[in-house]
Amino acid sequence: MIIPFTDLSEDTLNNLIEQFVLQEGTEYGAEDISLTEKVIEVKQQLKCGDAVIVYSELHESVNIVPAAQFRDKP
Repeated sequence: MIIPFTDLSEDTLNNLIEQFVLQEGTEYGAEDISLTEKVIEVKQQLKCGDAVIVYSELHESVNIVPAAQFRDKP
């Protein structure tokens, strides 16, 4: 189930994004990018619709995923 990011409080959204960024361990190239900058980038992806927040009832978990995963499904 997709959870609109606007339904979350600012603190909850920031905590969720921080958890996502820290567990992803994404490589950002030669330059280090601060946690704050990464959170801003993910928040922008949510705002422009490139990413969505998904709740899995089966796993009772929340994650941030590319929106294209859901657009391509019938």
